[in-house]
Amino acid sequence: MMLLPVYLGLLHRSEQSLAESFRQVAEGHAAEPDVFHLCHTLAAQCEQHAEALRPVIDRYGEADTEDEPERLHAEALPSTRSGPVGLLRDLQDVYVLASLVDITWTMIRQAGQGLRDEELLAVVAGCSHETELQLSWLRTRMKQAAPQALVVAS
Repeated sequence: MMLLPVYLGLLHRSEQSLAESFRQVAEGHAAEPDVFHLCHTLAAQCEQHAEALRPVIDRYGEADTEDEPERLHAEALPSTRSGPVGLLRDLQDVYVLASLVDITWTMIRQAGQGLRDEELLAVVAGCSHETELQLSWLRTRMKQAAPQALVVAS
Protein backbone atom coordinates (compact mmCIF):
# COMPACT_ATOMS: atom_id res chain seq x y z
CA MET A 1 0.00 0.00 0.00
CA MET A 2 1.47 3.34 -1.05
CA LEU A 3 1.26 6.03 1.64
CA LEU A 4 2.22 8.92 -0.63
CA PRO A 5 -1.44 10.11 -0.67
CA VAL A 6 -1.24 10.64 3.12
CA TYR A 7 1.72 13.00 2.71
CA LEU A 8 0.23 14.67 -0.37
CA GLY A 9 -2.84 15.40 1.74
CA LEU A 10 -0.70 16.70 4.59
CA LEU A 11 1.27 18.94 2.24
CA HIS A 12 -1.82 20.24 0.45
CA ARG A 13 -3.60 21.13 3.70
CA SER A 14 -0.40 22.50 5.27
CA GLU A 15 0.19 24.86 2.33
CA GLN A 16 -3.41 26.07 2.72
CA SER A 17 -2.91 26.53 6.48
CA LEU A 18 0.34 28.39 5.85
CA ALA A 19 -1.45 30.71 3.39
CA GLU A 20 -4.14 31.41 6.01
CA SER A 21 -1.48 32.03 8.65
CA PHE A 22 0.49 34.45 6.47
CA ARG A 23 -2.78 36.36 5.82
CA GLN A 24 -3.62 36.38 9.53
CA VAL A 25 -0.18 37.84 10.37
CA ALA A 26 -0.48 40.40 7.54
CA GLU A 27 -3.82 41.66 8.83
CA GLY A 28 -2.91 41.42 12.52
CA HIS A 29 0.31 43.39 12.03
CA ALA A 30 -0.83 45.75 9.26
CA ALA A 31 1.04 48.59 11.00
CA GLU A 32 4.27 46.91 9.84
CA PRO A 33 4.18 47.66 6.08
CA ASP A 34 6.80 45.06 5.12
CA VAL A 35 4.99 42.35 7.09
CA PHE A 36 1.61 43.36 5.66
CA HIS A 37 2.69 43.32 2.02
CA LEU A 38 5.12 40.41 2.04
CA CYS A 39 2.86 38.13 4.07
CA HIS A 40 0.07 38.68 1.52
CA THR A 41 2.55 37.84 -1.27
CA LEU A 42 3.72 34.70 0.55
CA ALA A 43 0.11 33.64 1.20
CA ALA A 44 -0.57 33.80 -2.54
CA GLN A 45 2.59 31.78 -3.15
CA CYS A 46 1.36 29.05 -0.77
CA GLU A 47 -1.97 28.92 -2.59
CA GLN A 48 -0.08 28.52 -5.88
CA HIS A 49 1.85 25.63 -4.30
CA ALA A 50 -1.41 23.94 -3.26
CA GLU A 51 -2.71 24.41 -6.81
CA ALA A 52 0.54 23.08 -8.34
CA LEU A 53 -0.01 19.86 -6.38
CA ARG A 54 -3.37 19.29 -8.09
CA PRO A 55 -2.08 17.16 -11.04
CA VAL A 56 0.02 15.06 -8.66
CA ILE A 57 -2.94 14.57 -6.32
CA ASP A 58 -5.13 13.68 -9.31
CA ARG A 59 -2.66 10.93 -10.18
CA TYR A 60 -1.82 9.52 -6.71
CA GLY A 61 -4.77 10.60 -4.60
CA GLU A 62 -4.99 12.56 -1.39
CA ALA A 63 -5.78 10.90 1.92
CA ASP A 64 -8.57 12.41 3.97
CA THR A 65 -7.86 13.59 7.50
CA GLU A 66 -9.55 10.41 8.78
CA ASP A 67 -6.82 8.40 7.04
CA GLU A 68 -4.02 10.45 8.60
CA PRO A 69 -2.08 9.11 11.55
CA GLU A 70 -2.98 10.94 14.75
CA ARG A 71 -1.19 14.31 15.11
CA LEU A 72 -0.20 14.41 11.42
CA HIS A 73 -1.82 17.74 10.65
CA ALA A 74 -1.18 21.45 10.91
CA GLU A 75 -3.52 24.22 12.01
CA ALA A 76 -3.50 27.80 10.77
CA LEU A 77 -2.93 30.64 13.23
CA PRO A 78 -6.34 31.33 14.81
CA SER A 79 -5.47 34.94 15.74
CA THR A 80 -2.53 37.29 16.15
CA ARG A 81 -0.98 38.83 19.23
CA SER A 82 -0.30 42.53 19.71
CA GLY A 83 2.89 44.52 20.16
CA PRO A 84 6.51 43.74 19.34
CA VAL A 85 6.58 40.45 21.27
CA GLY A 86 3.29 39.48 19.64
CA LEU A 87 4.79 40.00 16.18
CA LEU A 88 7.81 37.93 17.14
CA ARG A 89 5.66 35.06 18.48
CA ASP A 90 3.35 35.15 15.46
CA LEU A 91 6.30 35.00 13.07
CA GLN A 92 7.72 32.15 15.13
CA ASP A 93 4.44 30.21 14.88
CA VAL A 94 4.37 30.72 11.10
CA TYR A 95 8.02 29.61 10.97
CA VAL A 96 7.11 26.31 12.67
CA LEU A 97 4.32 25.72 10.14
CA ALA A 98 6.60 26.67 7.22
CA SER A 99 9.21 24.24 8.57
CA LEU A 100 6.62 21.46 8.48
CA VAL A 101 5.80 22.38 4.88
CA ASP A 102 9.51 22.46 4.01
CA ILE A 103 10.35 19.01 5.40
CA THR A 104 7.18 17.57 3.85
CA TRP A 105 8.31 18.83 0.42
CA THR A 106 11.62 17.06 1.12
CA MET A 107 9.86 13.76 1.86
CA ILE A 108 7.64 14.13 -1.23
CA ARG A 109 10.82 14.77 -3.27
CA GLN A 110 12.29 11.50 -1.97
CA ALA A 111 9.12 9.64 -2.97
CA GLY A 112 9.22 11.28 -6.41
CA GLN A 113 12.80 10.10 -6.87
CA GLY A 114 11.79 6.60 -5.84
CA LEU A 115 8.90 6.66 -8.31
CA ARG A 116 11.05 8.32 -11.01
CA ASP A 117 8.18 10.78 -11.46
CA GLU A 118 9.60 13.77 -13.36
CA GLU A 119 6.38 15.78 -13.16
CA LEU A 120 6.25 15.39 -9.38
CA LEU A 121 9.93 16.31 -9.08
CA ALA A 122 9.38 19.45 -11.19
CA VAL A 123 6.54 20.58 -8.90
CA VAL A 124 8.67 19.90 -5.83
CA ALA A 125 11.66 21.78 -7.25
CA GLY A 126 9.77 25.01 -7.80
CA CYS A 127 7.62 24.98 -4.70
CA SER A 128 10.19 23.75 -2.21
CA HIS A 129 12.64 26.45 -3.29
CA GLU A 130 10.02 29.13 -2.60
CA THR A 131 9.28 27.57 0.79
CA GLU A 132 13.00 27.79 1.64
CA LEU A 133 12.90 31.49 0.73
CA GLN A 134 9.83 31.96 2.95
CA LEU A 135 11.74 30.41 5.86
CA SER A 136 14.73 32.62 5.14
CA TRP A 137 12.55 35.77 5.19
CA LEU A 138 10.86 34.67 8.43
CA ARG A 139 14.26 34.05 10.08
CA THR A 140 15.56 37.45 8.95
CA ARG A 141 12.39 39.27 10.05
CA MET A 142 12.48 37.57 13.47
CA LYS A 143 16.14 38.59 13.90
CA GLN A 144 15.14 42.14 13.02
CA ALA A 145 12.19 42.14 15.47
CA ALA A 146 13.93 40.39 18.38
CA PRO A 147 16.01 43.29 19.81
CA GLN A 148 13.02 45.65 19.97
CA ALA A 149 10.72 42.94 21.31
CA LEU A 150 13.07 41.38 23.83
CA VAL A 151 15.33 44.20 24.97
CA VAL A 152 13.61 47.55 24.36
CA ALA A 153 10.02 46.59 25.14
CA SER A 154 8.99 46.52 28.74
